Amino acid sequence: MEQDVSPVTALVVAAAAGDQLAWRELVDRYAPLLVSVIRGFRLTPAETEDVAQTVWLRLVEHLDSLQEPRAIPGWLVTTARREAIRYLSSQRHRSTSDPLNADQLPIAADAPGPDEELVRSERHQVLLAGLAELPSRQRELLLLLMQDPQPSYAEIRRRTGIPVGSIGPTRSRALARLRTTPAVRGYVASGPTEGDRHDAASLG
Repeated sequence: MEQDVSPVTALVVAAAAGDQLAWRELVDRYAPLLVSVIRGFRLTPAETEDVAQTVWLRLVEHLDSLQEPRAIPGWLVTTARREAIRYLSSQRHRSTSDPLNADQLPIAADAPGPDEELVRSERHQVLLAGLAELPSRQRELLLLLMQDPQPSYAEIRRRTGIPVGSIGPTRSRALARLRTTPAVRGYVASGPTEGDRHDAASLG
């Protein structure tokens, strides 16, 4: 039998009490989601890291006051957007204050804005939020299967310890569990487009 989903609530309580292992588990689960949101604002890797650190700091400050720990994915998305916008606003202000700054490059009038970038990455964020709720072995397997190019089953067995003959059944169980996560259920309930349904089907 596979281990049940690790209770996010228990991780949050332990991390709030100073358990560093619990905190690292939270970071491992949600870092891909956080980085995905911030990158949607077209920040550099260094800027993305700065904003991410700020968001993690905000989470530390609010860990013991979160009323619904399982809502962490949504909290992280909202906070990441707010901090990225704040960062961009401060950069724009700096540029306006120093119009002769040669390091500031003009942005094309038809360049997609942050909102458009976020719309395009919405499904990716939903997927990452759902993956964060899975047991670590199932999460690792799905992430490997989503790589391009996809590793061979022999390589997947080496990296996960899952026997080659069990990879298919484990994938099926992982996908079934993924579809029941709050993030994915909420997205499906919102009415996915035909393209969304095609993408979801391709996961199976």
